[in-house]
Amino acid sequence: MGRLFLEYLDGRVYSCVTCKSHLAQVDELISKGFHCKHGKAYLFNTVVNIAVGPREDRLLTTGMHTVADIYCTCCNRVVGWKYEEAFEKNQKYKEGKFILERAKLTDDGDCYSEPLCGSDCE
Repeated sequence: MGRLFLEYLDGRVYSCVTCKSHLAQVDELISKGFHCKHGKAYLFNTVVNIAVGPREDRLLTTGMHTVADIYCTCCNRVVGWKYEEAFEKNQKYKEGKFILERAKLTDDGDCYSEPLCGSDCE
């Protein structure tokens, strides 16, 4: 297995609840008005330390979208999805944006804590 390189963010951050890897800066938050099957979800402009899964068409509450699940690169947990394509004109603003599920995030404000990658997450 290769060496894992993680990006560390400055300022207030949202991190993976499992391994504490940084996922997004608070400044990149667009909206807290989204929902997923596990509860609340947040829309972000950009996220880091994620891997993007295969694209699939999914019927969401706002219509049909092409999305791809996103995984934390440290612990491989699904943390949300990426909007690849929106089929309805009023939903096009979501394309290229990311949803992070609130239940899979922590925002404890400690932007200097070390992620628990490696044997602690496996």
